[in-house]
Amino acid sequence: MALLEIEHLKKYFPSPRGMVHAVDDVSFSIQKGETMGLVGESGCGKSTLGRTIIHLLDSTDGTIRFEGQDVTHPDKKGLAKLRENMQIIFQDPYSSLNPRLTLRDTVMEPLKLSGRFTKAELEEETTRLMELVGIEKRFHMSYPHELDGGRRQRVGIARAIALNPKFVVCDEPVSALDVSIQAQILNLLMDLQEEYGLTYLFVTHDLSVVRHISKNISVMYLGQMVETGPTNELFNHPLHPYTKVLLSAIPTVDIHNKKSRILVKGEINSPINPKPGCRFALRCPYAEKKCHEPVQLTEVSKGHFCSCCRVHEIHS
Repeated sequence: MALLEIEHLKKYFPSPRGMVHAVDDVSFSIQKGETMGLVGESGCGKSTLGRTIIHLLDSTDGTIRFEGQDVTHPDKKGLAKLRENMQIIFQDPYSSLNPRLTLRDTVMEPLKLSGRFTKAELEEETTRLMELVGIEKRFHMSYPHELDGGRRQRVGIARAIALNPKFVVCDEPVSALDVSIQAQILNLLMDLQEEYGLTYLFVTHDLSVVRHISKNISVMYLGQMVETGPTNELFNHPLHPYTKVLLSAIPTVDIHNKKSRILVKGEINSPINPKPGCRFALRCPYAEKKCHEPVQLTEVSKGHFCSCCRVHEIHS
């Protein structure tokens, strides 16, 4: 049984011009202990999707199931329980931390709120968590502004895993960090996943990062999933034209095997009251009249889904 199941999830925001379809009819599932990568350009709805799943935002429509139970509209008690089992690591490790709290107090805060620990146990568990994520003892009483981004993000990770959650949304957790620090944080996340059996939704715009950590990848464009499948399958045999555009943009250091970048033209479709059909159609080089008709995510090969109505013609 999947740990998390999302069915036809929607999140709309009102605007003076109409409803912004930030997340529009998204469905997927994640198995326990696995990582699903969620990629797409800025503004496509990735972070909104992650925050809606863990109820930082209320969903407009659809169903969220966690461990087989419908948790779409939890009551106050049910939401408190979900907060222990579903956590998030934010993109900006500086703005997500309280500048008035020391690192030790930041990590201790969720432990205090849980009410599970005595004072002595709080001190012991806080020290264990900080050591677990690699925060040296000399930094325990420091404030966020006194540290570099990598150590701040380690504090964010310690806070997220403090109450042993089962599911964690990693919302671009390394995009604000230097490349060398990115590798350290990714390795830490994978070590924690192996040790505690964590399940991740890893949100990023960097395909090279998500390939390293994810078993499956979903590609999002303007609020909708356009392709999803096993990581190696998606990288080796991309089906949707938008996925091909993203893959062509990955930089390479091999000067003898340069990739030709796919450039797209045309206007980006508006997320405000969008018309039916493929939302990439206005920029797609393969678009035809039928591409403006309603389209759904369909299975093309085992476990590999695509929402392009011309997928068989393009790859024949």
